[in-house]
Amino acid sequence: MTAKIKICGLTRLCDIEAVNAAKPQYIGFVFAESKRRVTPKQAEELRENLSPDIIPVGVFVNETIENIISLVRSGVIGAIQLHGDEPEEYIEKLKALTDTPVIKAVSVLKPGDVQKFENTCADYLLLDNKSGGTGQIFNWNLIGEVSKPFFLAGGLNIENIKSAIKKINPFAVDISSGVETSGLKDKEKIMSIISMIRSIRGD
Repeated sequence: MTAKIKICGLTRLCDIEAVNAAKPQYIGFVFAESKRRVTPKQAEELRENLSPDIIPVGVFVNETIENIISLVRSGVIGAIQLHGDEPEEYIEKLKALTDTPVIKAVSVLKPGDVQKFENTCADYLLLDNKSGGTGQIFNWNLIGEVSKPFFLAGGLNIENIKSAIKKINPFAVDISSGVETSGLKDKEKIMSIISMIRSIRGD
């Protein structure tokens, strides 16, 4: 079995209905400044309708630890994704306060960028282009050897997902704009890309 699947940036009830049908392992609620941003209240309402088999990930940029822990303890999110310049001490504190998995995003701009985070106490890395959310692919040759499990993000879509999985062999793939039409999640695109990924995995 190869990559697990995360569909990020859900904002509407119909998005939840789409992923409930398609069954990715993860979905993402963006709490940072973004066109896909949701409020804690919106996320709570969406979470109530999400299949219990799918893990909701909260996406944050330099958020207060208190706000993140509140969302964890209320059950709105089941994993934490950090896209800011949060120091290792911040991640250690999160890990001490909750047993929720932590994903640390890494901007892959040059060789060695990923390796700087190999010893983080975060459970996973997420490899992306610049600050994330750009919808642009990055040069996968810059990744290098990685011992920590990682999510591959950045411009993934139906055209490149197969080569990404076969070449990079990530723990998971993180897809957002690649399953959108006119800036909104598209159920048919979600179903199609997940079907393709599962055909690679042989599920």
